[in-house]
Amino acid sequence: MATKPKKKNPRLASGRKRVRQDVKINAANTSLRSKYRTAVKNVEKAVLAGDKEKATELFAKMQKVVDIVADKGIFHKNKAARDKSRLSSKVKTLATATAA
Repeated sequence: MATKPKKKNPRLASGRKRVRQDVKINAANTSLRSKYRTAVKNVEKAVLAGDKEKATELFAKMQKVVDIVADKGIFHKNKAARDKSRLSSKVKTLATATAA
């Protein structure tokens, strides 16, 4: 039975502080990453459901979340722009499809 080798604790105070900070930062980044993905998923669900009003409302909220997460560097700015662009076109086609 192979077990993982035990992680050694840093000896220096600066190293111990770095570990404490990393835990805190990792938790914050995980939360923001989750918020990003949820916002994108909610817009996609609204588009699939064909709900134009809900999709446009969620898209506006999603843009704000995506910009915040991209500015913090959790996802690359180009990925954020790509996601916004793709969802924007989906919402627009939904709006034109319901109008026609």
